[in-house]
Amino acid sequence: MKELMSEAINRMSALASIFKRPVTRFPMGVRYVAMGAVLGFANIPAIAFAQSPCSGIQVKIPNIKNSTGTVACALFESSAGFPTEFLQSATNITMIKIRDTQARCNFLDIPQGTYALAVIHDENMDGKLGTNLLGVPTEGYGFSNGAEASMSAPSFEEASFSYDGQNLDLTIRLAY
Repeated sequence: MKELMSEAINRMSALASIFKRPVTRFPMGVRYVAMGAVLGFANIPAIAFAQSPCSGIQVKIPNIKNSTGTVACALFESSAGFPTEFLQSATNITMIKIRDTQARCNFLDIPQGTYALAVIHDENMDGKLGTNLLGVPTEGYGFSNGAEASMSAPSFEEASFSYDGQNLDLTIRLAY
């Protein structure tokens, strides 16, 4: 029994020595700085290995006649259907609302190649370029590479541009 008492006392004194050790207290400001450093360093791998946004073709359409309707941007990779067959032949189509007489169409993850863009201001939102009885456009339109329509729409070759797979910024001004 004496041995059991002695063992119990030893355990108690061991526990007491743990609790009697002085606790180091740091000022509150030092704790916040340390916590901020830990959180900051924890994010370094995420920042270092973060991937950049996808490369692509960004098309800016400034000075639109009004903010009515939408802008439709059609990206073609061949002359088939260019520029009139938006829905059937375009590789990619983006439709966007007009804000403050400007719009921006983005085409992401586009492979390298030769492309042409056709853009229309679809004021009545019917999905096509409005024309009068003679076939003259009544809504705004524009093409890449500065191609212009004279007696007919420009050819794919006139509007085509090379894309190397990196970011490419284009500006297309609409004709009315």
